[in-house]
Amino acid sequence: GKIGDLLFNSDKIFEFYSNDYMRLEIHKHWAKLKKLSKLTDDELETAYEKLLSKLLFINEESIPTEIWEKAEQLVIDFDIDDLDFVALTKYIKGSLWTGDKILYSGLKEKRFRTVYNTDDLLKLRNRLTT
Repeated sequence: GKIGDLLFNSDKIFEFYSNDYMRLEIHKHWAKLKKLSKLTDDELETAYEKLLSKLLFINEESIPTEIWEKAEQLVIDFDIDDLDFVALTKYIKGSLWTGDKILYSGLKEKRFRTVYNTDDLLKLRNRLTT
């Protein structure tokens, strides 16, 4: 789908970063991912390993306290569960790619300019490659 296309066909355009919390999130939703993907456990595990190979991981412990505090102020009103991802984004001075509509809308409302949903990121990639 679109997400796989972005992850596996954007090597020279984007670098994707994440933190260890993402791994926990994936395992938390493993049954749902298995059902939606219609993959066997082995196939899903292989897909998961391929996904991990496309990401650069940053240890959350390297993020300074003041960045955590700023990130918390951004998400506290609507999606504290995604604090780790917002803190990482601020720490690397990057952009946040999310499929979470509440997080996306909440950050946009707070004028967090570097948040993208999947369609936004596809459009950006197309602009950068034409």
